[in-house]
Amino acid sequence: MAPLRQKLLILYLANSALDAQVVSWAQYDGTGATDPQPGDADEPPYQSGVDALRDGWRLLQMSPLAPHAAGAEFTTSYLKYEFVFEKLEESNG
Repeated sequence: MAPLRQKLLILYLANSALDAQVVSWAQYDGTGATDPQPGDADEPPYQSGVDALRDGWRLLQMSPLAPHAAGAEFTTSYLKYEFVFEKLEESNG
């Protein structure tokens, strides 16, 4: 049996709900099978965080919910609804 390695999937969603639409994403593959770079694909790997769960990804972290500061509700900033998923898969080497 080949050793297990971690794959990470980071999804940024439109809001705090796990079934919200994916607006940005990044993937990192520690198995050696592929080497995707953030932004390599035109379409997200999943349409929502729930879709990733259904495909076997394990949710590790959700962004804490914090209210906007008064007057900053429409300020453009970082993507705040980050969800981190992992899978453990066999390594190529």
